[in-house]
Amino acid sequence: MRFENENNTTATAVAMVLCLMVGVLAWGITTYNYHFIRRPLGQVVKVKTIARHQVKDQYQNIDTQTDQMVTVRGLNGELQGKTVSARNTYSRSGAVDHQFKVGEQVFLQGIQQHHGKYQVQLGDLKRDRVLVMLLWAVVSLLLLLMQFKGALALLSVSLNAVLLWVALLVNQLTKGEMALPIFAGLTIVFTFVSLGIVLGWRAIALVTAFATLIATALAIGIGETVLLLTHEKGVYFEAMEYVTQVPRAVFIAEIMLGSLGAVMDETADIAVTLAELKQLQPQLGRWEIFQAGRRVGRTIMGPLINVLFLIFIMDTFLNAFLLLKKWE
Repeated sequence: MRFENENNTTATAVAMVLCLMVGVLAWGITTYNYHFIRRPLGQVVKVKTIARHQVKDQYQNIDTQTDQMVTVRGLNGELQGKTVSARNTYSRSGAVDHQFKVGEQVFLQGIQQHHGKYQVQLGDLKRDRVLVMLLWAVVSLLLLLMQFKGALALLSVSLNAVLLWVALLVNQLTKGEMALPIFAGLTIVFTFVSLGIVLGWRAIALVTAFATLIATALAIGIGETVLLLTHEKGVYFEAMEYVTQVPRAVFIAEIMLGSLGAVMDETADIAVTLAELKQLQPQLGRWEIFQAGRRVGRTIMGPLINVLFLIFIMDTFLNAFLLLKKWE
């Protein structure tokens, strides 16, 4: 037993060192990859505050705007090695602007040359380093804390992302005319791929998959029944943002995929719990296991509803602010 513990400790230490090395390598690549970027890029080397003043909008909101002179050293293209200055205005709220700081890398645009001097405009920040390091942190924590199960979870998410991309591509090629069949098929594939990888290709995965699909179908049926009985009153499909296809089909597809995620979480928890219970107490009958499943479902339903509420309310948080401001 001691030898086994020593091996586990050594493997964990090696995994931590490898994750740290990968993190350092990812940081270095995303910091010094500007030679492979086609867009003009510069690094902020000096920032000077010029002026600061207050502004008020039509809703009487008061904000503070600051003008700063930003000195940037070109990292690639025709500005490589050259130093240019540009004016930037940012607000305290930071809603649609940014306060530049020394060391940040920023894309340059509107480059013009007059009498040997360059004039530029500051664009967006180069954020690939932040995104890559966040991804590295998530992957490292999953692998270190969950080990093989974490690797399976990453594999499942990756495959689902590829499947979603393929479904969106097919939907685009068919111009949205087959949206419901495409995403209905994607729902089935999502279910079997996710549960098969995470739970393994065994009976518990099949039971969970069929329970998930049946519950999702019931959820879609309830939704369609409510829309039919209310004659879709109060549901404005045309108000869906950025939808260029048939809005109703996209709306139903959203319900389908959203319900799938919630239902799969519930069914997997119940199925895994009952499987462990049956293994620990083989003498339990079917009715006792059924009652135990009901109790587990009642217990986890409350937290799940609150989690879904928080997720969806955050998705509409800004719109809720704007709507309340409109009612004032």
